[in-house]
Amino acid sequence: MQDDLLVVGFDLESRREVHISEGPPERWKELGYGGTGQLVCFYCFHGFEAPAGTRVPLVVKGRLGGKVRRHFAHPPGQAPLGGHSPETVWHITTKHTLAAWARSRPGVDRVRLEQWTEDYDRRADVEVLLLDGTKIALEAQRKLMTDDGWRTRHRDYARQGVVDVWFWRSRVHFPHIVLDEGLPVWFYSVSKKEAATALGRPHERVLQWWQAQDLSVFALHHPPCALDGLERVTMPLNAVGLEAGGAVLPQELRKRVLDSQREVQEEVRRLKDDAARHARSVREAQERAYHARQEPAPVRLPPVPAGTLVCEVCRRPLDPLLAKVRRHVLC
Repeated sequence: MQDDLLVVGFDLESRREVHISEGPPERWKELGYGGTGQLVCFYCFHGFEAPAGTRVPLVVKGRLGGKVRRHFAHPPGQAPLGGHSPETVWHITTKHTLAAWARSRPGVDRVRLEQWTEDYDRRADVEVLLLDGTKIALEAQRKLMTDDGWRTRHRDYARQGVVDVWFWRSRVHFPHIVLDEGLPVWFYSVSKKEAATALGRPHERVLQWWQAQDLSVFALHHPPCALDGLERVTMPLNAVGLEAGGAVLPQELRKRVLDSQREVQEEVRRLKDDAARHARSVREAQERAYHARQEPAPVRLPPVPAGTLVCEVCRRPLDPLLAKVRRHVLC
């Protein structure tokens, strides 16, 4: 099912957004078209492609295990001309989904939709306040932005101490300036209810790579660098954490990245140990050569005929008069 085919319900009695997965189809049939009529199209009621307050009771289509999954739809002839725009469906649904996700994260104090920053120059789709006082702006971005446009918004948030986390529509290209600023990229699919992100693939290991200042790039890393090869990974949104630094990889993915980082660190240690041993052996060889140059050459004595009496100290011929002491007077 494509994102642009989805319709979100709105319960007029509880005054809240409703998704079809939140209850059995029988309940929605009772509340929708042909029933009480209190389950209406969220977009029509809130003024998207229709006058604000428009009440269009919804029907349930699709079946469990069928080619088309269960979903809400307008009754025949009651949808806006051309239907709701895919961007509208994705943005509104994602914004409310992110708010519900944030409320369910530990350490969150408050979640509000469409909130202005303190100086009123930026309005976050979802504002999150953590218990430690950190402010986070969750942005649901449905279309490509220019580098300058994104950088301006990002730096406005940073200037006010707000951590901005961007979720992009799955089929939308994102500005790579996001990676250049050191932020991860996140995606969200409304139809699959899945989040996705990109891991940076290990950089090429050139000569003496292990002496680089940042060794993490030679393993899997998150966030990626601007020019990295990317590995896209998907996960349920509820598996993603939310902390003071922003959205956090699920534990299994964090472990995979950390294991890759540890392997690189162990290889670097081996290479450094090998280099140290080689340097030590070179240094010892140089020291031996130096000392060899400093020591006097041994004196080579002429051969002594067999049977000749010699000094037991210097091994030179010895006068027979000194045979009893067996050495020269000065030896």
